[in-house]
Amino acid sequence: MSDLAEQGGPSQPAAPERHTYRLLTGPDDAAFCARVSDALAEGYQLYGSPSVTFDGARVIAAQAVVLPQAIQGEVRFV
Repeated sequence: MSDLAEQGGPSQPAAPERHTYRLLTGPDDAAFCARVSDALAEGYQLYGSPSVTFDGARVIAAQAVVLPQAIQGEVRFV
């Protein structure tokens, strides 16, 4: 009998680590909007208002997102 069979079959890949807080940044374009939308689909919630700046050539956007338990646990980001 193989080692894998003895251990109950092949192991599942580990789920990627999900940080409680993420700050998404990038050019204010469709790709940035898609990244924010993907984070929302993964269960994150918007945290605060978006910010924008101009780097001399393009508008750069930033949006913070948090997992709901961060809000429920009253984690404060300073």
